[in-house]
Amino acid sequence: MIYDLNINWAPSTTASALEVTLRQAAVLGYDVVAINHTINKLPIPSPITNPLPLVPESKTLPTVLRRATVQYADPRDNHRLDAVAAAFDILAVRPMNEVAFNHACVNLAEPSILTLDLAANLGFYFRPKSVMAAVRRGVRIEICYTQGIGARDSRARALFVANLVGLFRASKGRGLIVSSGAAAGSPRLLRAPADVVNLLAVWGMGTERGLDTLSGNPRGVVVNEGIKRSAFRGVIDVVHGAGALDCHGKGSDAAGTVAGEKKENQGGNKEKGLKKEKW
Repeated sequence: MIYDLNINWAPSTTASALEVTLRQAAVLGYDVVAINHTINKLPIPSPITNPLPLVPESKTLPTVLRRATVQYADPRDNHRLDAVAAAFDILAVRPMNEVAFNHACVNLAEPSILTLDLAANLGFYFRPKSVMAAVRRGVRIEICYTQGIGARDSRARALFVANLVGLFRASKGRGLIVSSGAAAGSPRLLRAPADVVNLLAVWGMGTERGLDTLSGNPRGVVVNEGIKRSAFRGVIDVVHGAGALDCHGKGSDAAGTVAGEKKENQGGNKEKGLKKEKW
């Protein structure tokens, strides 16, 4: 399956514009997409609401998830990330400086995606220690290819390539996902998966790693986010699946049935013994 976990949505996005973009994603071969809502007002307001529209399932559209990206510069401002995560399918953070980036790599447990504006002057270099700490914890670092192909000028494109090369070196190509980052009303910025892999090859990433950024790695994000939200339910399901013995000693599963049959056989043997003693 092919994933695009970042199609940006704004309150001004119309339903028709969103549908056109989703249809284009399906035509290009994407199976799962996430529409993204960015939260840049901190501290995070209460109560937390999810403004993203619910897109019904359709054979002509990909599976649509709802994602929130929290932008922050001070690690003290993200104390409500767990509440944000509960309201969305996927949680991402966008650190705005080196302190916030290192904190997100090492300490944050709630988000599964760490995203950056690679076409901007970040003000710091990617250090392997921080980047690999995030990768080992299962946090994936996102690359949005529209920041490169849709850059406003040559300087922005140069910054994008320089930051991308630095990220490749620090991560050794591991733990990365690639998304479009396109606006919901700009389907022309979407690219087919094969074109994205070719772009990554031009920028210095191998074909196998490039495929992982569109399939295996984002799939891991979706699965992990699902587990976080259903872990308690999963425990209950396991306990329920073990089967419970009824008053006759028979279980609702195979183990219970065997136990019940064993008890009946023992009872039958006992009756035969009594009859034998009587005779």
